[in-house]
Amino acid sequence: MTTFDAVRLVAAREIRVKLRDKAFIWSTVIFLLIAVAATVLPAVFGGGASSVAAVSGPTAAALADAGLDVRTVADDAAAERLVRDGDVDAAVVAGPRVLAMDDAPSDVVEALSAQPPIELLDPNAVDQTLAFLIPYAFAFVFFITSLTFGLQIAQSVTEEKQTRVVEILVATIPVRALLAGKVIGGAILAFGQIALIAVVGTVGARLGDAPDNVLSLLGPAIGWFIPFFVLGFVMMAALWAAVGALVNRQEDIAGASMPMQLAMMVPFFAVIALQDNPVAMTILSYVPLSSPTAMPARLFAGETAGWEPVLSLGILAVAAVAMVFVGARIYEGSLLRTNGRTKLATAWRDREAARLAG
Repeated sequence: MTTFDAVRLVAAREIRVKLRDKAFIWSTVIFLLIAVAATVLPAVFGGGASSVAAVSGPTAAALADAGLDVRTVADDAAAERLVRDGDVDAAVVAGPRVLAMDDAPSDVVEALSAQPPIELLDPNAVDQTLAFLIPYAFAFVFFITSLTFGLQIAQSVTEEKQTRVVEILVATIPVRALLAGKVIGGAILAFGQIALIAVVGTVGARLGDAPDNVLSLLGPAIGWFIPFFVLGFVMMAALWAAVGALVNRQEDIAGASMPMQLAMMVPFFAVIALQDNPVAMTILSYVPLSSPTAMPARLFAGETAGWEPVLSLGILAVAAVAMVFVGARIYEGSLLRTNGRTKLATAWRDREAARLAG
């Protein structure tokens, strides 16, 4: 059996097991629901009476009679400031004219006896709800998918080691082929899951009548998210396999994997908490652990130059190759050790000696 055949067999086995796993099926359904919620719900629940600023007088009275939330102001300049600050949806100023940021408020226009000209102050602005939900969806999907699949890879490795099945496997196929098969199998499943979510999210945005500027930003963001996700997942999967090889019992995985969990949680919360900070998001978009979510989020916000995602993806690719090498070395150095939890230094130093340990 060639190494390629061995990798293919291991990957196929991992895929078959996962496709029969109810947890995997339900997690996919949940992710699809999140994708729909992030794209459709803002349009569904974005209605309701608009808040509008106007100078006290007949116009303000007419707007209030139409059931709108009216904020009376001293002058037109104050009304425009409220619109720009996001305190109201629109303003009616002298002319009369209706001022809004990115979308014409139809209920305000209809409340006036004669439809006035509409001036959009920022026609390319993205709805604030979508501006939060889309980056959150990128971060959540990458975090949960990598964590879930990573733990499952670690558990699979530990189970094979605990039952000593691994000794039979490595007598038939190379250790690196076993590792590669597990990582590739998990990556194919994760990629399929993300691709499905991307399709549903895009369709949901169109069904939800998302503005053209949202669709024009969402497409490239999702397109870049997929290669970022794949490289990031492969990088983390190799390290998760190494974590599973370091221990001999399923009960020890939680303790051994704590550094990995922290390495994934910190970037996740950083992207969510700092998405309104352009400087912080720029830095996070070049850090390998956070770039799979920070860079697509910046792409959706329209804050990147054309070369930035290419450079960030290149940095992530280099980091992924390095981490795969590290994970493979630790995996090989600890897989056949059955005398308790293996220290990282021991697994790194005694990779070849570990083949004879037991």
